[in-house]
Order: sequence, then C-alpha cells, then structure tokens
Amino acid sequence: MKNRDRVLTALSGEQPDRCPMQISFTPEFARRLNSELALSPEEKEHNPHGGGNLYELEIALDEDILLTSVGWANSYYAGDDNYTDEWGIGFRNASYTTKYGEGSYTEITGYPLADDSAIETYTPPDPDRPELYEEAARVIAAYKDQYWIAGVTVCTIFETAWALRGLEQLLMDFHLNPETAERILQIPFQYHLKAAKKLTELGADMIWTGDDMGAQTSMMLSPELWRVFFKPKMAQLISEVKAVNPDVKVAYHSDGVIWPIIPDLIEIGLDVLNPVQPASMDPAEMKKRYGDKLCFWGSIDEQHTLPYGTADDVRREVQTRMKTIGKGGGLILGPTHHIQLDTPMENFWSMVNAIREGYHR
Repeated sequence: MKNRDRVLTALSGEQPDRCPMQISFTPEFARRLNSELALSPEEKEHNPHGGGNLYELEIALDEDILLTSVGWANSYYAGDDNYTDEWGIGFRNASYTTKYGEGSYTEITGYPLADDSAIETYTPPDPDRPELYEEAARVIAAYKDQYWIAGVTVCTIFETAWALRGLEQLLMDFHLNPETAERILQIPFQYHLKAAKKLTELGADMIWTGDDMGAQTSMMLSPELWRVFFKPKMAQLISEVKAVNPDVKVAYHSDGVIWPIIPDLIEIGLDVLNPVQPASMDPAEMKKRYGDKLCFWGSIDEQHTLPYGTADDVRREVQTRMKTIGKGGGLILGPTHHIQLDTPMENFWSMVNAIREGYHR
C-alpha cells in the first residue's frame, strides 16, 4: 500500500497491511539515528515541529505521516542558549547528560503578558504572512501523492497562552479574572485557527491541534473550566477547517489523563486522539469505550518501556497495541512523545521492526 492509503484505511476503521507509523525525535536522538543510517548530516528538508526530524529520516524509516508545522510550537529548539521568539516569549536551553551523550531542553524564562499593563499594547505575530506557508506548500506538493500530510498547529490555545502569561497567573485568571483569561486565550486561538484553515486550503490531509490538558493522574484544570474556556474554541476550529474541506481529519493532542473530556471532543467532531499516554490512560480501555467513534495515534510508552525496557519488552508492547487498541484498524502507532536521547538504539529498532512486521506476527 502507499503510505497515505495505509493511513486512510486505518482512519476509515479498516485494518491495513500493517499499522501506520509516525515517529518524532529530539534533535540529539535524530543525530544518533542519522549517523547510524549514514544519511547526509546537512539535509535541508527539516520538519521543525519534530524537533530533530528530517524528512529524509522519516522517509528512510518508511513512516507513513509527514508533518508540516505552523505556529508557536516551532519556537522550541529555535535558538542557542538564551533567546526570545517572535511572540516575545523568552527561552533558555537547559542541558542534561545521558550515557549516549549530552542534550538540552528549552525552558520558558520570560512571559511577555505577565503584567496586565502589557496586554493592551501587545501585538502578536501575523498568521497571514505568506512565508509561513511556503514550506507547507512545498511539502504537500512534493510528498502528498505518497504520504499522509499532517498540518500541525499544536499548542493551539492553552500552552501558548500560559507561555504568554505564566502558568500560575493564567490558572488564577480563570477564576479571578475570567475576562482577562479570555482575552489572552484569543491571541493564540485566532492565530492557530487561521494557520489551520490555511494548511487545510493548501491540501493537508489532517490538522493536528490540541494542548496538554492532562497531568499524570488527573486533568490540569477541571473539566468544567475546559468546557467554558476551550470546548467552544475547539468546536469552532473543527467546524471551520471542515468547512474548508469536509474530508480533512482533525487530531487532538493532550498528554496525561483526559478521560472526562473525551465525550466532549467526540461531540464537537474530533476524528483522532493523540497520544494515548499508557501510563495515564489504558489504551485497551480507550478502544473499548471509544473505538467506534475515534481513531488513535501514539500509545507506545515513552516514559518507561522505550527508555528502560528491553528490546523484547518493546516488541511485546507493540504487539499488544496492535491486538487491542489497533484491532480492526483505527490506530497510527508511534511513541507518545519525541524519542529521547536516553532511548537505547536496540529498543528503537525493536519498535520500528515490530510495526513493520504487521498484525500477524
């Protein structure tokens, strides 16, 4: 099957020749993989959302989905040491060490809307700039015939808003200053809504949206607050992109526990839930409850199995996912986050090979 046909078959609720696969990497792991595959280190076709993803790497692995990203999430891994992005949000690189080498994460250090006085004069980036979409147009033209193209606008509302305001302050605003919270939420929402519609117009097969609403054992904010501040906006986004193209699929990302709002997401027209973090929500139970209404993307444990399990553990987990949440289709397999530098290469290849072997091994 063509890669795009494999994804479409799975998302149509049928079982393709093998489970579709999508994997992203941190830049440090991507360099290890690039070296192992002996690919050009100067490859120019870079997927900014993936952190370290190169289209050449994704194609070499026979991944089925290629990502093209427009929005605030591209600010991660966007500079050296300390930098400020175009939203005015400050970042610093925090280093860490593993037995496979040194890496770094970006941490937010500056919140341009922390003071109320800054809100009145703040000017966000312009989502209508043609140059924002040049790479997406190129990727869609070059690869859509073979691959499923996902237009990425994650950190759609909440994550960008708290990066502008500060997490503690925004959480307090929901209760103490709801009008202020709403003004700030509208800034990233309107930006990413325009980006999602433009990516749909360009021909993306799927729009990947969402925010981390779940912590490890519960939601970060109450379902009631989510329904007040976020549900109407997500409903509008889904409705408007599907008005552009009724066939476009919409995926929603949230780490952690979000059981209480899954029926709401189904109600407003969601097609695909990502990443189904297995340490927080049981993938088999997810399929049992919602497999007739949703498709799923992710489900391979990046917290425990991939970095700390054995290659056999990884293989068994992939096989379990195919027999449960992937039974009869409806699943795109991959890790629940970028592959981290502390992941043994044998575990990575165990995952990839087990997915490639298909349903019947």
